[in-house]
Formats: sequence, structure tokens, C-alpha cells
Amino acid sequence: MSGIDWPGLIRVGLHQLGLEPGAFWRLTPVELRIMLGADAASPPLTRARLAELAAAFPDTSKDMEHGADRRAAGTGGST
Repeated sequence: MSGIDWPGLIRVGLHQLGLEPGAFWRLTPVELRIMLGADAASPPLTRARLAELAAAFPDTSKDMEHGADRRAAGTGGST
């Protein structure tokens, strides 16, 4: 099972959008999303929002969480 609601998508395409079956099946997934307005729902990521996310979820590694950096000790580098 693909997890895609094909009956729902076909219903929306044929009834809500008024597409002919052939036209529906020729659409790419991106084209269908645009026609359904899905892309309008998510605004682009701004620098301010990226900064908020970076502050909320900082990049850390297991080694750095305990104050140790294996690279500094010479054990984590390439040979």
C-alpha cells in the first residue's frame, strides 16, 4: 500500500477541479499540489524563522554533549 488516498485525489481532481480523467492522470504530483493550493499553505523559510529553529534545536554531537571533542584528541580524524 502506497499510503496515497487515490480515491480521494481522483474525486477532488474530477469533481472539485473539474478535470477530465485523462488530464488528471497526465498531471505531475507537483502540478496537482499547486492546483489544490497545497503550496500556498506553507510560506517559504525566512532567515528569522531559520534562526528560531536553530536556537530551538541546536546542532550537537554525542561527543560534544559531555564536553569532549574526539577531533581535538586526534581519535576522530581520518588516517
